[in-house]
Amino acid sequence: MSAGQLRHSRTARLTRKLAVAGTGLAVLALPIMGATTASAATPTVVTASSLGYANNLDGWIRASLHVMGQHAIPGTYYGIYRNVIRESSGNPYAINLWDSNAAAGTPSKGLLQTIDPTFQAYHVAGTSWNPYDPVANITAACNYAAARYGSIDNVWGAY
Repeated sequence: MSAGQLRHSRTARLTRKLAVAGTGLAVLALPIMGATTASAATPTVVTASSLGYANNLDGWIRASLHVMGQHAIPGTYYGIYRNVIRESSGNPYAINLWDSNAAAGTPSKGLLQTIDPTFQAYHVAGTSWNPYDPVANITAACNYAAARYGSIDNVWGAY
């Protein structure tokens, strides 16, 4: 092997080693960069669990009251509970397919049986945009009830 070939061989090996090392560093950095980018692009949605409450009716109501407190939306545990039991028996996936709203193409959904236009109009920032999400449904419905009746506590029938 000549001196030129030896030098070329060493340079090629060094280049390969640097390329492999650089690729390894890039691969290690991607999850960190991806996580930072993804977390910045994905908004955090409040859930009962994220606030430390149980993932059941009691926890959903308490989480909603927490969010309502941050947005000055009036209502009490009892007022929410009473209306949830009447509207959906506590089933977050309840849907009414037989009333006038359903006949018009906008069935009532979720724990407090909101129709999509009402849910969207009274949605509270930080909660899910899914009307079947318990915390989002309760909070939006209580926001609507506050605007229309002063509080969910003032609602004693279908609203």
